[in-house]
Amino acid sequence: MSLAHYLAQLIIPINLMAALFLFATLMLIIKRRKLALTIALIGFSWALFWSLPIASMWLGGHLENQYGYKNAEQMPTADAIVVLGGHTANNRTNWFESLDDAPTRTRIQRGLELYEAKRAPLIVVSGAALDRGTSEAQLMARYLRQQNVADDDILLEEHSFTTKENALFSADLLQSKNIERILLVTSALHMPRSMAAFEKEGLELIAAPVAPQITPLDTSWRSLWQPSMRAMNASRSIIKEYAGLLVYWVRRWI
Repeated sequence: MSLAHYLAQLIIPINLMAALFLFATLMLIIKRRKLALTIALIGFSWALFWSLPIASMWLGGHLENQYGYKNAEQMPTADAIVVLGGHTANNRTNWFESLDDAPTRTRIQRGLELYEAKRAPLIVVSGAALDRGTSEAQLMARYLRQQNVADDDILLEEHSFTTKENALFSADLLQSKNIERILLVTSALHMPRSMAAFEKEGLELIAAPVAPQITPLDTSWRSLWQPSMRAMNASRSIIKEYAGLLVYWVRRWI
């Protein structure tokens, strides 16, 4: 696995806390007690912060609310709908509930809703085969065909492994067909980075995110500040997005 993969795993709160606790133990062994205590407190504080639902509401909500959600019928029309592969928090409708397959709304379902509402005549599905098997694009195209979408209305982009590549390869495909105005579909959390990456490719964009997921049912003061393992587990997607935005900005991809 690449260094980037290990670094991505390290910023997950529980993993970073464990790594810092291990380092603190080594500092204790060499009798650097104050340093050991500081490192341990940093690790504990990082994990505690992300275990609080209010942390996800604040930082995750900031990203999710940059582009508002509208029903498909309320969206403007475009030349094509572009659906990015991947999912967030297992597509659960609410991060603070257990996963229930029945009410989930995936990115491709959102794309289909827009298509059926006649917001655009074409759907571009973007995503490579992450496990060297069937590509995400093929899986999404298969779903669309099962829902009676005509093959002529589906375009596949099967080479992208990252958001940057989603934008680059989709833009190449669209521009080859003289398509410039698109409805971009991804999770609400992922939308800011996706919009920035696609804008870099010179496309005219309309954000069409899946409905926000960071919406706790119980918004009482106590529940928002009560540590939750589910909140901590879900936080990895939020941290990943902020890390991704930083990396993309440093590399001038956005």
